[in-house]
Amino acid sequence: MIPVIALVGRPNVGKSTLFNQLTRSRDALVADLPGLTRDRQYGIGRVGGFPYMVVDTGGLSGEDETMDVAMAQQTRQAIAEADLVLLMVDARSGLTALDEAIARRLRSDGVRALLVANKTDGLDIDSATAEFHALGLGPIQPIAAAHGRGVTALMHRVQEELDIQRAEPGDEGEVTAGDAEALDRWPGIRVALVGRPNVGKSTLINRLLGEERVLATPIAGTTRDSIFIPFSRDGHDYTLIDTAGVRRRARVHETVEKFSVIKTLKAIEAAHVVIMVLDAQAGIADQDAHLLGMVLDAGRALVLAVNKWDGLEPETREMVRLDLERKLGFLRFARLRLVSALHGTNVGHLLEDVREAHASAFVALSTPQLSRLLESAVAEHQPPLVGHRRIKLRYAHQGGQNPPVIVIHGNQTEALPASYKRFLENFFRTHLRLVGTPLRLEFKTGKNPFAGRRNVLTERQQRKRKRLLRHVKRR
Repeated sequence: MIPVIALVGRPNVGKSTLFNQLTRSRDALVADLPGLTRDRQYGIGRVGGFPYMVVDTGGLSGEDETMDVAMAQQTRQAIAEADLVLLMVDARSGLTALDEAIARRLRSDGVRALLVANKTDGLDIDSATAEFHALGLGPIQPIAAAHGRGVTALMHRVQEELDIQRAEPGDEGEVTAGDAEALDRWPGIRVALVGRPNVGKSTLINRLLGEERVLATPIAGTTRDSIFIPFSRDGHDYTLIDTAGVRRRARVHETVEKFSVIKTLKAIEAAHVVIMVLDAQAGIADQDAHLLGMVLDAGRALVLAVNKWDGLEPETREMVRLDLERKLGFLRFARLRLVSALHGTNVGHLLEDVREAHASAFVALSTPQLSRLLESAVAEHQPPLVGHRRIKLRYAHQGGQNPPVIVIHGNQTEALPASYKRFLENFFRTHLRLVGTPLRLEFKTGKNPFAGRRNVLTERQQRKRKRLLRHVKRR
């Protein structure tokens, strides 16, 4: 097992900035605001020449409030999982009572920790870090996480502390911001949970995992970042992506919330399957349909989870069913589960639906198979006439996956009406047994090799006729 390194400290000392540097990503949301990170964020380390997992945590403020207590619990779990803790302090702000309290707690619990002084760029390091020796955590490692300075030296110190053998030379240079995100490091099926604020996405993730992995409170907007959580169940690997709730654009005022919405849209793009969480008690809102439109535009496989179903009266349940049919009838291809994340009702079936949707999204289709199905569809329902000529559809082949793309070749395909395209889509979906994934059809009209030749021949004939007529007149 690779070592686990947890980043802890009070708010706004640069933990998320260091996390992004160590993972060469932008996975953690970063802004000049305290308390931005709330859940544990995991990433694979890419600096220092040895493999490790790094955990970003929320800032500890010491305030006895619902949110801060939950964030502190997340941090304690990260510390318990870690082989080494990096306690981060702010060299510009100096030593604070909260720094002392956190260090005292780490020492009393016997936690293996290193002290990291951030934001040392432009400072006299010895003077700026002198007072932090009072924390009693040994030598201080100075860094400037925003610029990547001292990060590699820090990881060499971590390597010595954990007594890890140096790997082959490769990734030894200083980190620079802006390295591309690498999605292939997340195993199995990537599943993003999206929806409006407070519909129960984080509660549903905790229920699937069987632990309080992410913050779940009655406060709308608790989740701000997109959290990637790898786990295995029944021999299958998954990465769950918890996302921030998306509200109507007119209601998004805070800069942090705008970044959260962007992260949610990126999570949809990164996912293989999206679980859209709906609130049965709040009904289906226009924002739900708008968000579902974004999922379909991205071409992602989809599972619908209608949460908070247990608390509804029978009459209300029937009204919700009718509302679902009326507003989401265009999503009949997606599995719909009536669940209760709080009590666990039907939650276990969601992963079955995810696997089914994933298999459909990545199905491999042969050209003979698709061409035979196209021939059967045309035999069942002929394309319409255009200009007294029948549209001919000749053959089909696969043009892509996630979502599946079927390319159909023929003549005058640009004249096919939308109703016939829907017929073909439903025909292919039914006979290929595609569930939970959009299906895209592309139509190609082949070039007519005889196009334009009729006019050329006519002109030749006309010239020949004129020559003959002149010849006849002369005689």
